[in-house]
Amino acid sequence: MSDPTTDILLIGGGIASANAAAELRENGFDGSILLVTREMDAPYHRPPLTKGYLQGREDRPATLIQPESWYGEHDVEVRTRTPVMDLDTTARTAKLGREQMGFGQALLATGAGIRRLQVEGGMRDGIHYIRALGNADKLRNELGDAQRVVVVGGSYIATEVAASMVLLGKQVTLVMQEALPLERGFGPVAGAFARDLLSSHGIEIVGSADVCEFAGEGADDARLDAVVCADGRRIEADLVVVGIGANPDVMLARKAKLELGESGGVMCDRTLRTSAEGIFAAGDMCEYDSVVHGRRLRIEHEEVAAAQGRHAARAMLGSDAPYAEIPYFWSDLADWATLEYVGAAATWDEEIVRGDPASGAFSVFYLADGTVVGALAVGRPEDLDAARAFIADGAGAGALDALA
Repeated sequence: MSDPTTDILLIGGGIASANAAAELRENGFDGSILLVTREMDAPYHRPPLTKGYLQGREDRPATLIQPESWYGEHDVEVRTRTPVMDLDTTARTAKLGREQMGFGQALLATGAGIRRLQVEGGMRDGIHYIRALGNADKLRNELGDAQRVVVVGGSYIATEVAASMVLLGKQVTLVMQEALPLERGFGPVAGAFARDLLSSHGIEIVGSADVCEFAGEGADDARLDAVVCADGRRIEADLVVVGIGANPDVMLARKAKLELGESGGVMCDRTLRTSAEGIFAAGDMCEYDSVVHGRRLRIEHEEVAAAQGRHAARAMLGSDAPYAEIPYFWSDLADWATLEYVGAAATWDEEIVRGDPASGAFSVFYLADGTVVGALAVGRPEDLDAARAFIADGAGAGALDALA
């Protein structure tokens, strides 16, 4: 008996695969589609894990990208708890658990894995990382008796968790290597705004600090009771959440001998095709040639993954159009503020501020060599529309004169 086959294999259970499946059906593709994921659930949104779902305001079905019934209604087969063990890009076969599956084309959308903090006591009970629904479930189950929560990290994930902990009535300390929260990605103006906002809601900010130990009594895997910094500071803790970023999950891609990029992602061309014929990539592990920015990019955010999943689906259907989306993403700090960002400013040498951060409505435009390469806005969404045009046109600082 010959091996089963599918026309399109979607590897990964995130928003990239879910959007690829939807785009294929919306464009009239009537072949077979198989979506496989290691997770227990059908594709779901990840932002609620640090916000609404973590806070208990959203239930599990509310996190789903599509209702579970959608897949049956659109003839998309979904296999959960199904790891892809091997991918043969020449024979066009994949090993799904113990089963060999043939395919016509495939989308690799394996996302990213949590980056763990390698310090003494790192295996103690009470230390949490959030990347999947199960992680959020475990954290929620332990929150009842915890009063003092330490969040490690200065990224938007860490700041979102810190804000959620406050809404849940916890005493929160945010510890990070950066001097200011969000400073590494968005600069000192945005960092000072985030610091002041979080502090105004009772969050203690400990910046320029390196965590060197999770301390506790007894064995190395016993319950922690404090976070110790390199400068000797000791912060009492009932529970810790670590949010220090993620690493692209390229284990399967490396095993399949796909070409990898400088940032560790799967290298793709302008259409999101990988180095293997008929294999595409999207999401956190996709490193692509940006026709807008003139360099290779790898962006970790759900909005970007969704757009890339849809673009890859169109490429599977024969489109040769380059992926020309200007990256957009956002972060909610409870209901206190929403930060929105467009662009891909890995580095910049000038910041131009419009509005007043103290008022809670402002924008920061990031320039490199006199050209706008990114913009962050709080309470000024109209500035993002202008920023998209500036970035696409390669506009300079003078273009900002038209803004209020």
